[in-house]
Amino acid sequence: MQRKHVVPGWAGALAGLVAGGVALGVAQLVAGVVGPRTFPVVAVGDVAVDLAPPPVKNFAIETFGENDKAVLIGGVLVVLALVAAAIGILACRRLVLGYLGLAAFGVVGVLAVLTRPDGRPLDVLPTVVGVLAGAWALRWLVRRITIPSDRAVPSGQAVPGERGESSRGAAGVEWPAVMRAEGEPLVFDRRRLLTGAAGGVVIAGAATVLGRELAGRRMVDSARIAVRLPAPATPARPLPPGVDFGINGLSPFVTPNQRFYRVDTALIVPQVDPETWTLRIHGMVDRPIELTYADLLKRPLTEADVTLACVSNEVGGPYVGNARWLGVRMADLLREAGIQSGADMLLSTSDDGFTCGTPVDVVTDGRDALFAIAMNGEALPVDHGFPVRQVVPGLYGYVSATKWVVDVKVTRFDRDEAYWTPRGWAAQAPIKTESRIDLPGAGASLKPGRTTIAGVAWAQHTGIDAVEVRVDRGVWQQARLAQVPGPDTWRQWALDWDAPVGRHTIEVRATDAAGRTQTERQAPPAPDGATGWHTIDVKVA
Repeated sequence: MQRKHVVPGWAGALAGLVAGGVALGVAQLVAGVVGPRTFPVVAVGDVAVDLAPPPVKNFAIETFGENDKAVLIGGVLVVLALVAAAIGILACRRLVLGYLGLAAFGVVGVLAVLTRPDGRPLDVLPTVVGVLAGAWALRWLVRRITIPSDRAVPSGQAVPGERGESSRGAAGVEWPAVMRAEGEPLVFDRRRLLTGAAGGVVIAGAATVLGRELAGRRMVDSARIAVRLPAPATPARPLPPGVDFGINGLSPFVTPNQRFYRVDTALIVPQVDPETWTLRIHGMVDRPIELTYADLLKRPLTEADVTLACVSNEVGGPYVGNARWLGVRMADLLREAGIQSGADMLLSTSDDGFTCGTPVDVVTDGRDALFAIAMNGEALPVDHGFPVRQVVPGLYGYVSATKWVVDVKVTRFDRDEAYWTPRGWAAQAPIKTESRIDLPGAGASLKPGRTTIAGVAWAQHTGIDAVEVRVDRGVWQQARLAQVPGPDTWRQWALDWDAPVGRHTIEVRATDAAGRTQTERQAPPAPDGATGWHTIDVKVA
């Protein structure tokens, strides 16, 4: 006679979820020793980012903004939870099925880790140890779910409660109806399952917390706080009076670090110890260079106000910000290395394996292109590239602003490709002249009378010469412009408007110092930056 399944589905699902939690917690703990990016969830997420078609990536950025990584990680965890629940249900029927399910996901994690650009055989350790821990937890929990009953019944007879009645054993444990099979009736023990699950949750939680601590964030944060920034050999000029209108709701001229946009491919922010960080400059050079963080701090430092923008920014979008940066001029190090004839590309690599390609002529034409170590008077925040990142005025970030930079290969565009190029983005991407309306906000309800229309405009390394605003497709009106310290930053603009009752459409366009006016033609961010006039609708009543 076949044994009837005596465990309710929710019990098997709970066992699977707890076993999965133990697997991930132990994997996190081991990854804290081996390296945070070897955590299988992160590795699988990295693969998902790499394999996702450009339209999917664009949708994620447009829909979730800077939270796209958190959403992806959350999605991976939801899928894992569903699969873990299914594995638990199968394991209650036959334990080997649970083992096979865990093994399958172990294989996926191992492949994801090994296919990373800097993958090593040791990197599979968190996944392997995590799967083994999950298998142990699953076996332990399944064995706690059912226990043999000491009530013997003749073979083929119904256990008391078979026809819908419940019955209690000597220990007072409620057990469901089950036919005696193979000479041994089984009892479902809810209490033993729940206490075992609670123990598994404690193990998973403790391992996760300890793993994150071992990952080094506190160590790196402490190292960052301990950095003593040298005075710049070439300080930035003081900001001129009138650089910021001080209008409530208008983007300030200097973007605070905590509000500066972050768009990158790193699911887990790299924790780079400045004591072990090095920067290697090699390739088509006469004299390869390798510098430590201490070496970089000893070099003459330049301070510069530079606005950065992401190519993913839609017209009127938030992925642009301005800061005062401190760092070593990239051109100085490249001249020291001796760039060979024919080299036209700098292929820079981040600590997490991301690459970007920057034109050599842009970096060496005299602009303040920096290996930056500080942002707005403090060491770079970890999220923004600590200990060192690139800052290059006039180029979108994906071809210039490598965070956590550790390697620069001097090469050619016809020999090497950076991360985004084979994914449909332009190999070279100078920033386009853009403007944005900050206030009033889109869809705002206003009172009739005098109101202020204001925003920012940018054309890095060229500068903004004029901003015009029109309402309801009327006459273009010149906005007043704030002062700027140079051509590499955005510029505030404002216009006073006597708002009449009704619904109105407001448009803005900018003209750069070279006489180029923004095109009205609407184009998406891909492949080299969005175009079009920022347009909003408001209601005056």
